[in-house]
Amino acid sequence: MPEPGAAPRRSPQGVPYTDLPHIVNADGLHLFCRYWEPAGPPRALVFVAHGAAEHCGPYDEIAQRLKELSLLVFAHDHVGHGQSEGDRMIIKDFQVYVRDSLQHIDLMKSRHPELPVFIVGHSMGGAISVLTACERPEDFSGVVLIAPMVQMSPESVTPFKVFMAKLLNHMLPSLPLGAIDSKWISRDKKQVEAYDSDELIFRGGVRVSFGMQMMAAVARIEREIPSISWPFLLLHGDQDKLCDIRGSKTMFENASSSDKKIKVYEGGYHALHHDLPEVAESVLKEVNGWITERLPVATLQQNS
Repeated sequence: MPEPGAAPRRSPQGVPYTDLPHIVNADGLHLFCRYWEPAGPPRALVFVAHGAAEHCGPYDEIAQRLKELSLLVFAHDHVGHGQSEGDRMIIKDFQVYVRDSLQHIDLMKSRHPELPVFIVGHSMGGAISVLTACERPEDFSGVVLIAPMVQMSPESVTPFKVFMAKLLNHMLPSLPLGAIDSKWISRDKKQVEAYDSDELIFRGGVRVSFGMQMMAAVARIEREIPSISWPFLLLHGDQDKLCDIRGSKTMFENASSSDKKIKVYEGGYHALHHDLPEVAESVLKEVNGWITERLPVATLQQNS
């Protein structure tokens, strides 16, 4: 609790958290939250996990469409991202993202204990989603993964590069390795321009220590894949230069789940939900349809 008379905690943009929806994580850091609540009783909860360097704002279109189906959608900016506290894209352990996601999910479940829970994750948020569901497999009715970070590209994890990354992690952990190239986000120039002009997106580059945490997360996912039994939908573009599609294919082929689907978008770039308009629309329909099909029958009848 802040001491009496203490100045209110402010977001990195200078807004007092008293004026922003937020949760406080286990490290005492304020995480900015967004909620898309339907007008009537919700049929399910959907947690959205955004990707590296971005924030949950760009998921408004997906969330609005799910809200129209009477789903209660919620998200937060991961620690060190967007309007949340924390050093920009520096994380002591990737597990912090998973822990914070479970905290937010538990909070919403406590308010709606009767509702099924789904996760939608993109890119690094896909990795967070997989590891979150693996921790509590019985808690989730399904996971939607849009171009998830399930495997590092072979070019980025050659033995020499891994050796150098480990060496640099001890010597210069904050050394930037290069920023995300926005031209690979989408084939839609308007979407690339929107990404480039978004002031909440971090452009300082991925640091060595952050890269090591992502490699560790991918290694964890690789070990978990054979035991994944929860339902999942994979959507991936075959021209994705940021998250290797081979990871999605490996997960689809090797996960033990009996309820799994993969859809590959020919020519698709990384952010399929922001790719060419016809692709983005297809993604929205796939996500909406897949989740709707997995809602309990009683819930469907109540809302029909």
